Amino acid sequence: MSEIAALQLNSIGKRFGDVDVLDDIGLTVVPGEIICLVGRSGCGKSTLLRIIAGVETPDVGAVMMNGREIAGPTTFMEPEKRRIGFVFQDYALFPHLTVEQNVLFGLKGLPRAEAKAQAADMIQHVRLAELAKRYPHTLSGGEQQRVALARALAPKPDILLMDEPFSNLDRGLRDSVREETLRLLRDLKTTAIMVTHDPEEALSAGDRVVLMQNGRVVQTGTGYEVHDHPVSRYAADFFCAFNKVEGTVRNGHLETPVGTFASRGDLREGARALAYIRPSAITLCAAESDANIAGRITDRVFMGEIEQVSVRVAGLDQDLRVRSMRRSAPELTDVRLSIVPDNVLTFTID
Repeated sequence: MSEIAALQLNSIGKRFGDVDVLDDIGLTVVPGEIICLVGRSGCGKSTLLRIIAGVETPDVGAVMMNGREIAGPTTFMEPEKRRIGFVFQDYALFPHLTVEQNVLFGLKGLPRAEAKAQAADMIQHVRLAELAKRYPHTLSGGEQQRVALARALAPKPDILLMDEPFSNLDRGLRDSVREETLRLLRDLKTTAIMVTHDPEEALSAGDRVVLMQNGRVVQTGTGYEVHDHPVSRYAADFFCAFNKVEGTVRNGHLETPVGTFASRGDLREGARALAYIRPSAITLCAAESDANIAGRITDRVFMGEIEQVSVRVAGLDQDLRVRSMRRSAPELTDVRLSIVPDNVLTFTID
């Protein structure tokens, strides 16, 4: 017998005025799964989160939790009855309450002794026991985020929703807090849906990534699947800054000034198309090597572990960007390029 889905969205639609904010959204989330909802601003991801939480209602379709309909044409369960936790972007902590009191806020329905024990346990889980009597304004951003997480998890929700939960933290802190949060969610086997606009965060954080565009889901898969096998130019552009080289389809291949690459089956003979070349798929070689693409380095950008090099190639309107953990010699100017063909994607020109 198949496992009952923790959450199932059936053809969800939502319209604001004349705009379809969500259109035919379908998604099944299994218990314990962490889903990352991503997409450009205005794609509908936060609206979808609010429909799941019960803050918004769908115009069409149904929301199911654990096999039970909680929102639909004739059904609406109040948000407080859905057993859903929510971590807001700004954390929404009560400034006049201590850490302990903030966590206790969601446990009002329990006997006081049980509520205090449950709150203390969750505060211990997020490693804030020594700060339990402190107020939010005395905490760091990372500590405030952990309080918000503890408050959302203390009632033991069936699903945790997180709306850009790490975006207010600086980069170094954001990475460590995210890793710590994900470790806790997996330890507790919590089903979670996280909205983010950060492609790197989505690829690294979720068991599955759900990419949205203009109110629709355009691709769903693991981080590796959506990164390595994007189904459209939008999906490709969202997860990587590709070099885009125009060419012509001949005999099932795309011929370009930098090489010939296997083309998608839906590209017709003689059509103009684009080769999407990852910066990491290009290797710089010395000018005397046997690589067949000649170029001249025009710029270098040091990015820490990675160096980005711009290379001028005859026949191209724009320089190729090459990214590598191997630094090129400063005196190196004339180079030859080698491209890994398996890392090249082909798309029609819209």
